[in-house]
Amino acid sequence: MTPRTPSSGSDPKNQPTPAKKAAAKKATAEKAVAKRTTAARNTTAKKTPAKKTAAKKTVAKKETAKKTVAKKETAKKTAAKTTTAKATAAKAAAAGTAARKTAKKAATAAAAARKAPAAKATARSVRGGPTAPEPVSPEPAPPEPMAARGPEGAAPAAVGPGDRERLLAGTHHDPHSVLGAHPVPGGVAFRVFRPYALGVTVVAGERRAGLRDDGQGFFSGMLPLPEVPAYRLEVEYAGTVQDTEDAYGFLPTLGEFDLHLIGEGRHEQLWQALGAHPMTHQGVTGTRFAVWAPNARGVRVAGGFNFWDGTGYPMRSLGATGVWELFVPGIGEGELYKFEITRPDGSKTLRADPLARRTEVPPATSSVVHASHHEWGDAEWMAGRTRRPAHEAPFSVYELHLPSWRPGLTYRQLAEQLPAYVKDLGFTHVELMPVAEHPFGGSWGYQVTGFYAPTARLGTPDDFKFLVDALHRAGIGVLMDWVPAHFPRDEWALAEFDGRPLYEHADPLRAAHPDWGTLEFDFGRREVRNFLVANALYWCEEFHIDGLRVDAVASMLYLDYSREPGQWTPNEHGGRENLDAVAFLQEMNATVYRRVPGVVTVAEESTAWDGVTRATHHRGPSGFGGLGFGLKWNMGWMHDTLQYMSHDPVHRKFHHGEMTFSMVYAYSENYVLPISHDEVVHGKRSLVSKMPGDWWQQRANLRSYLGFMWSHPGKQLLFMGQEFAQGSEWSETSGPDWWLLDPNYGAAADHRGVLDLVRDLNAVYRATPALWTRDVHPDGFQWITGDAADDNVLAFLRHDTDGTPLLAVSHFAPIVRPDYRIGVPDDVPAWREVLNTDAARYGGSDVVHPDPVKPEPQGRHGRPASIRLTLPPLATVWLRPA
Repeated sequence: MTPRTPSSGSDPKNQPTPAKKAAAKKATAEKAVAKRTTAARNTTAKKTPAKKTAAKKTVAKKETAKKTVAKKETAKKTAAKTTTAKATAAKAAAAGTAARKTAKKAATAAAAARKAPAAKATARSVRGGPTAPEPVSPEPAPPEPMAARGPEGAAPAAVGPGDRERLLAGTHHDPHSVLGAHPVPGGVAFRVFRPYALGVTVVAGERRAGLRDDGQGFFSGMLPLPEVPAYRLEVEYAGTVQDTEDAYGFLPTLGEFDLHLIGEGRHEQLWQALGAHPMTHQGVTGTRFAVWAPNARGVRVAGGFNFWDGTGYPMRSLGATGVWELFVPGIGEGELYKFEITRPDGSKTLRADPLARRTEVPPATSSVVHASHHEWGDAEWMAGRTRRPAHEAPFSVYELHLPSWRPGLTYRQLAEQLPAYVKDLGFTHVELMPVAEHPFGGSWGYQVTGFYAPTARLGTPDDFKFLVDALHRAGIGVLMDWVPAHFPRDEWALAEFDGRPLYEHADPLRAAHPDWGTLEFDFGRREVRNFLVANALYWCEEFHIDGLRVDAVASMLYLDYSREPGQWTPNEHGGRENLDAVAFLQEMNATVYRRVPGVVTVAEESTAWDGVTRATHHRGPSGFGGLGFGLKWNMGWMHDTLQYMSHDPVHRKFHHGEMTFSMVYAYSENYVLPISHDEVVHGKRSLVSKMPGDWWQQRANLRSYLGFMWSHPGKQLLFMGQEFAQGSEWSETSGPDWWLLDPNYGAAADHRGVLDLVRDLNAVYRATPALWTRDVHPDGFQWITGDAADDNVLAFLRHDTDGTPLLAVSHFAPIVRPDYRIGVPDDVPAWREVLNTDAARYGGSDVVHPDPVKPEPQGRHGRPASIRLTLPPLATVWLRPA
């Protein structure tokens, strides 16, 4: 069989209108009729009225124009037939005796077929039906034809009226029980449904038989065979003949175990069962389509391969699971498709595949048949990531928006630049947003329509794997934003997918998200939980993602989130906790950590929910088990510290507690300190622009703040552009202001100074276990002074597992304080400065300590010894034992 080339068709809205398509197909059909031979005319003369009736029914179904147009089309067809009749009559007259002999032979063959035993029948056509189409290629010796007929004295086994009606309406739940080849008394019945076909021939080995045209695209016949043979179909259309396997001659591609797991909501590799999968089934190559649509009256596959008309491609329902399946032979990678769903009310909707692994580039919305061919080269990274849990390892994250980091670059082009840049700056991980497909770029990927497809804006799924692979080979972990809280209402996506609430909650008060105009998932439905849990696994297993940053967890946990009284219903205990969402998050985390060692899940949770990073089997004071996350964004630290830094230094002493309060709860969870995209957009200003004072003071404040952040207990996250003090807010349309680093720009040195600081912060951080090994243990931190509000000074110790300390001192006043005495342990003979944010190379005033600083036996801050430092203005200083 000739391989089918990938479809060039797109979304149905870009296809010809039904009226134009029907008219074009009729015109080509009329041309084919005009070419019929005299023998075909003689054979089909008796069934002309029936064919006219079938043609009128097809016109009534497919033609959407007015009745006057239909009449014109009928008139044109009649005229064409008249012309054909005249032409064939003239040809017959010229042929003379030859024509009469042909007619006589045809009559003799028909009589013989009625009288002879089935095994010796030699007629080429179904009794009363059209002559079988000629072979696609002429054979040196034509194969022996088979007779296609019914039992003695009976008509061929055509599709019954009820099945015919349901197949035409798209409401048949088991088309395979009707279509295809089926043993019947006296032989094997063949039934084919191919709208717009002019003829269908069954080819079994060296033998062929034409099927009867029953009208409206149905063809049937019965062959006197003892069992169903291996066969193919030759389907004649106007101007072409398609040689293909029969899609309705295959067993289901999903086994009972898959269906059982889907029904239980426990199929952890759901993406391998549902969606579109190129495969070889029963020795035939094609694509298996499967979709969950339990409320549908019928589902059909439409795509570029059938001109977006799914009429002839009905899927079968696989029991009570709500799964519909169809194996389509000859369909391969690159084909566009959607599911045409008949809703409970009988209306139709065309939907993208919820488990599509590839999509068209937005704003186009079709799903794309995909198979991965990427060969991974990150075995060393994958083996090493399990050595140490994230909360006990260095973990500094560079968050970036992929489409705007370097606007215009593809995944593969990003793979050439991003790993080198991140590695040079020393970050341990990147966090990518967005990844999953989404229709609106301005949502930054937070309104997902393709949960299993990397956004096609930057390339194919294998291209995205190539990027992840390149980052891993550079020693950089990959986190991605994951959005299981909600989804948009687009009519071609998940909203009321099969005509009723399916992925969303059936209660409108529970379904509608009050803030974003989206729909919330029904976390209480096992199949929906399965869809999301498997999705988390999919990214980790198929794309080697090292961590999932879960968006908007707080909106999932509370029934009254952003809702007024009367807009929400309490849970079964009378509380406001969403028990279904709690159970889902626990299941997701437990499953991910069980199946994919070395992966970390991170919660963006903005409330004081107890036990976000506690194990799911450990119950807390609230009575709930932990949610099971590995890390949690410390939104309180972010809000408080940015609020402090925004004040003029002269007023900061009145807000000193905003910098120290985080240590009250620092060990209640495993925290990430996030300066994310949310803090530098929509009027919040960039990080450096939040700082008070002139340009020098703004940069100095920023540097001191970053030094404080990197030394504070918790992991670090910094959004792109902030690493070089970009002054403008981030915009997804333009990305970072890279021109600020251009040597030809007059202030480039100021921005490069901040960039150099971030590089050095990461380098010293990774080389200093005291800053990360005891992040989640109280004995890893000790205050030196947390109450020097009048001086705007904070000083504390960080400890390694063996007790080795690091001393961090932050001074948030714009003056120099000489000989400032700070208490220290008496068992360290000398301290060496390892980082000073006021160094000249960073753009500071260069108040540094090049020589070791020795303790003096003068107590301070409750310590037996102390050191004297000259505190630089607006700076953070780190010292380690010399």
